[in-house]
Amino acid sequence: MRIHFTGIAGAGMAAAALMMREAGHVITGSDEGAFPPMSTYVEGLGFPVTWRFDAANLSSDLDLLVLGASAKLGGDQNVEVQAARARGVRVTTFPELVGEATALRRNTVVAGSFGKSTCTALMSHILRANGVDAGWMIGAISPSLPDTGHWGSAPEVVLEGDEYIVGPNDRRSKFVLYHPRDVLLTSLIHDHVNVFPTFEAYVKPFGELLRLLPAEGLLVAREHPAIRAIAGEAASRIVWYDTQVCDGWYPDGIVYGDTTRFTLVGPGGRRVAIATTLLGEHNVENIVGVGAYLLERGLADEAGLARAVESFAGIRRRLDRLTKVSAVPVIEGFGSSYEKARSAIEAMLLHYPLRPLTVVFEPHTFSWRNRDALPWYDTVFEGVARVLIIPPPHHGEQSHQQSGFDEILARVAATGTPVEGVETAEAATAALSRLAGDEVVLLLSSGPLLGLPDSLPPVFDALHGRREAAA
Repeated sequence: MRIHFTGIAGAGMAAAALMMREAGHVITGSDEGAFPPMSTYVEGLGFPVTWRFDAANLSSDLDLLVLGASAKLGGDQNVEVQAARARGVRVTTFPELVGEATALRRNTVVAGSFGKSTCTALMSHILRANGVDAGWMIGAISPSLPDTGHWGSAPEVVLEGDEYIVGPNDRRSKFVLYHPRDVLLTSLIHDHVNVFPTFEAYVKPFGELLRLLPAEGLLVAREHPAIRAIAGEAASRIVWYDTQVCDGWYPDGIVYGDTTRFTLVGPGGRRVAIATTLLGEHNVENIVGVGAYLLERGLADEAGLARAVESFAGIRRRLDRLTKVSAVPVIEGFGSSYEKARSAIEAMLLHYPLRPLTVVFEPHTFSWRNRDALPWYDTVFEGVARVLIIPPPHHGEQSHQQSGFDEILARVAATGTPVEGVETAEAATAALSRLAGDEVVLLLSSGPLLGLPDSLPPVFDALHGRREAAA
C-alpha cells in the first residue's frame, strides 16, 4: 500500500510509519510546527516528508491516510484529510493501523502513567541484544536502537501503550486497539485531566486493557494499591514487582553512582547482578519491571539480561546529558506530568546531592496548564535551588480551564522557591549564564523549551568548559 502520515513528526506516528515501511509499504509524510528532536529525527528517516499541509502531498495512487491526534493538525478540517476523503481514500489513525497490522503477533503492551517509553525501549534493546528480532513501537528516541519503530521477523512485538484517546471523534484509549497477549503495567496515577477529569475516568481504560488479556497471557504489574484494585480484571497470570521487598521481583542493595548497581531478586531465590548508567530510583524500578517480564517469559537469560541492561544508553529527553565538557552539566528530562517531573528532579537530587539544582520548566501539556493542577506547583520543585519558567503555549487553551502565566509563577513563588519567568531563549540563557559554576541544570518539559536543548549546551561548554569532577 501507499500510506501517507499527516502529522509524521508525532512520536507514535513516526514509529508506526517505520513499522509500515519495514512491512513493505510505501510511506510519505507531512507536518507543520514540529520541533527537535522529532523534526530532525524524521528528516533522517529516508522517506519523503513535506513541512506543510497541502493536498498536493497526496500521491494519485494513495491507498491510506493516517491522521495524527494533535489538535495542531486540524483534524477533519486538515486540507489533506479533506482531499483524501473527497477521493474516497480511507482515513485512519496510527493506533488503528498498528493494531490491525499486528493482530496476529504476540503483542506485549507496556502501559502506565509513566515509565512507558523507557521500559519499551529497554525491553526492545534487551530482546535485540539477545538475538530476538522482535518488532517494536516507541514514542521516544533511544541511541541504543536503530529506530523508534521496527517490524521484526519474530512473533513478538513490544508496543508502547498510550492511554490517551485515539482522537476527538474516537474516545477509546489507544492501547485497547493493540491485541495484547501480555501487559507490563508500570504505574497508575491520574493524568491527562483534559480528557480524564477524574481518577475513576482515568483508571477505566486500564481495566479495559487488562480484560483483553487471554488466559495464557501474562500481566507484570507494579505493586501499587490502584493497580491491585484492577488487577482482577485480567484472566492471565499476574507477577508483581516493586522497589521494596515484595511477593515478586525487587532490587536489593542499591548503590547509586555514575554506574548504579543492585541485585535483581526474584521468586525462588533468583538473583541477578545489575549495573546501569541510567539515573534515578525510577529507572531502577523500570529495570526491575522489564527484567521481571523477560525472565518470567524466558525471552532472555540472566547473563544476557545483565549485559544488555548495562549497555542500554536510555532515551532522549529522559535525563539525557546535553553538555560535553561543561563543569555545570545541562540535563534534559521529560516533564509531561507531575510524577515524571518529580521523578526527574529527585534523580538529580540523588545523583548530585551537593550541587544546587536549577530547573528550567515549561508547562507544555494540558495537565500542567489546567487550573485544577495548580496545586502540583506547591511541591513539584521541592529541593530545587532556583526555577525558571517558560510561558505555557496557547494551542487548545479554549478546550479547558487554562492557568495564566502569572498564576503559575505566583503559585511557585508562594512555596519560597526562587522563581523567574523567561519568555525568550535569550532571556533564559542570560539568566543561566549568571550561575556560579557549581550547579546542575535540568531542562524539563515535553515541549520545545524555546530551543534551549540545542542552543544552551554549546554556551555552557564554552562558559564552563572543563571536565566535570565526580559529583
